[in-house]
Amino acid sequence: MIRTVESSPHASAPVLAAYSYCETVTGQQARNFAYGIRLLPTPKRRAMSALYAFSRRVDDIGDGALDVDVKTARLEDTRTLLTRVRAGEVDEDDTDPVAVALAHTARVFPVPLGGLDELIDGVLMDVRGETYETWDDLKTYCRCVAGAIGRLSLGVFGTEPGARGAERAPEYADTLGLALQLTNILRDVREDAAGGRTYLPADDLAKFGCSAGFDGPKPPEGSDFVGLVHFEVRRARTLFAEGYRLLPLLDRRSGACVAAMAGIYRRLLDRIERDPEAVLRGRVSLPGREKAYVAVRGLSGLDARYVSRQTVRRHP
Repeated sequence: MIRTVESSPHASAPVLAAYSYCETVTGQQARNFAYGIRLLPTPKRRAMSALYAFSRRVDDIGDGALDVDVKTARLEDTRTLLTRVRAGEVDEDDTDPVAVALAHTARVFPVPLGGLDELIDGVLMDVRGETYETWDDLKTYCRCVAGAIGRLSLGVFGTEPGARGAERAPEYADTLGLALQLTNILRDVREDAAGGRTYLPADDLAKFGCSAGFDGPKPPEGSDFVGLVHFEVRRARTLFAEGYRLLPLLDRRSGACVAAMAGIYRRLLDRIERDPEAVLRGRVSLPGREKAYVAVRGLSGLDARYVSRQTVRRHP
């Protein structure tokens, strides 16, 4: 069973300032993520913001315009900082607020910091320009950049005492991360292509005649782009169905947070399924009122109760 501390010990002024910085970064740069974590009690919300701010730093290095060698060096510097955090060598008066907040989070919550090493590994794959021949290859990347974040988040959320099947919570968190990342990949297929990146497996692209890539607002000539998208949507839905089994294992507010974040992406997936070519014309997103509805639904526990009923039916 994974347990967390519900109320953190006294935090000093420098630590509170560091968390405030991380929450500002999260609010400005992660609208979908921020929508979910606002449902958490303050200690967990701060901890999630610290995890996000560190992850954002890693992603920004990978997405920047620097040379490959410089990006690689900066990512390894970030790994060195993570090693200092893990060793308890970051003082509260350190000049790096993200490091201060992450170090405090690691003292208060049992977060598996190795997941941030995996994130760095995944971003290094991006920097090297790796492509993926099969779904199994892509899964390795998704586990690094998203599944690991799911497992880190679970360290903050914890599981409910006595929850049946709690030992599988890390597996479900990892799978839910894969579902979110595959949805991201579908949504950003045109944007990634413009940046010279292709994430969808090469064998899937070949199967649907899309190996030429996506450099315009229309699918490749003679391709079955709609078939490709629907194929990947079905794969993502299978991952969501498995990952959602995490919800009944969490306390109400942690479950609401996860349901809100995952629910936003599931609705994005619905939109993509209804109009696959929309991802080639621009960025598919949800209006604020729909995100608010998803958050309310998560807070009400509807998704968690639905998953519980489905699990009981499959495993009486």
